[in-house]
Amino acid sequence: MYWFINDNRAMLEPQNDIFATALLVLGFVIFACVVSKTYIAHQDSSFALENYEQASLIAQGIAHSQMLQGSRQDLMSAEKLDELSGLHADPQVLSLFFDSFSPNVNFQVDISTEDSEYVWQIRKPASSFSSVGQVAASIPVTLELNPMQQVPGTLTVKLFKGRWNS
Repeated sequence: MYWFINDNRAMLEPQNDIFATALLVLGFVIFACVVSKTYIAHQDSSFALENYEQASLIAQGIAHSQMLQGSRQDLMSAEKLDELSGLHADPQVLSLFFDSFSPNVNFQVDISTEDSEYVWQIRKPASSFSSVGQVAASIPVTLELNPMQQVPGTLTVKLFKGRWNS
């Protein structure tokens, strides 16, 4: 055993140890970067999915809202949409409208006919939307343009977030 431990014929060169250690550290850094990017992508996807579900629920609520109801429950009144989306819309009515669905979330409602002849945008008063991130959900609706004319349309709710990772 003594000859095996104290054998001076084989010597390790320090350059090989440094090269192996550098490769090991480099491999670990690359592995850590890949894992962190994967985690961030997964976190963004799950957060976007949660917000899509929330936008979809808000869209369903707006579609069945009595504030926008036409002559029947399944119709949305174009006249009421004009009142909420015009430049002269009452800020108190708009605040009541948005607070009845989700007071702590910045969102915008876009409603249009299928042929895009009529388009309405309902925005929260005095709010600034960040373009950093948004999630949208759309549902089909029937719009009552007048008592004799109903047309198919789309209701889209866009949720705005300043930063998805916060």
